[in-house]
Amino acid sequence: MTTRTEQAASFEELHGRVLDGALGPDPRTLRIAVAFTTRQAVRHDGRGGGYRNEVFSLRLAEAVGSCAVEPGALPDGAIDDCVGADVARLLRHDLTPVRIAALDAYLMHAMPHTSRHGARPVALAAGDSLRKSRARAASVAGLLDLAPGRTVLVVGVVNSLLEDLRSRGLRYVPCDLKGGTTEWGEPIATDALARLADCDAVLASGMTLGNGTFEPLREHALRHGRQLVMFAQTGSAILPRLIGAGVTAVCAEPYPFFWLDGGPGTIHCYGGAP
Repeated sequence: MTTRTEQAASFEELHGRVLDGALGPDPRTLRIAVAFTTRQAVRHDGRGGGYRNEVFSLRLAEAVGSCAVEPGALPDGAIDDCVGADVARLLRHDLTPVRIAALDAYLMHAMPHTSRHGARPVALAAGDSLRKSRARAASVAGLLDLAPGRTVLVVGVVNSLLEDLRSRGLRYVPCDLKGGTTEWGEPIATDALARLADCDAVLASGMTLGNGTFEPLREHALRHGRQLVMFAQTGSAILPRLIGAGVTAVCAEPYPFFWLDGGPGTIHCYGGAP
């Protein structure tokens, strides 16, 4: 069971507590062994469109911390800069993805996804990428406590997630910095903060940590008493520590992600209904 001392009131407070060694080992004594990127392009069978992902990851002992980046945006030297570096230095790195991945790796090492730290494991059965995507979407949407007819702001469009919300009778406002349209031809908004007042709850990707939009979402949820459910490959070990400080629940998915392997896997749910 997670304890109050493991939680933080904001991302900045969490970051500072880790730097101070208040949540585990002194980060100056821990070094990153491996840094790597994972690039993916996907177009699920039966879907009209596809997308690309790129994720920057750091390995600390048994733990891997990750932060999604825009494809091609990460400087070539970032990986070399991180290998062998101590975690404290990387927590102060100039590049946001490096800081996020370092914090994620540290917290994954200090507070792994176990029941002791508040996690509930959810098995993902083996299957193709679309089947596993839908299974994850069901777990994410299941963390919401909303009656049919309510509206959800979805920040970081995942068509399987929209599909699941539709099946529950929930309305949604899809939002993504890339814009475009959903699988069903619906326009995708690009300014999530401008649509907050239109929605009863928020489902947001951990990618918001990397692009600077997370804190405004958290503050809005806290101020207005709205549900904020996070689905997190980026920052899967970071976001559970912010439950109770605006974050309502988290579906945490550490590396390796469901789209990398057709075999069985596990995601971890925090908060929400058991």
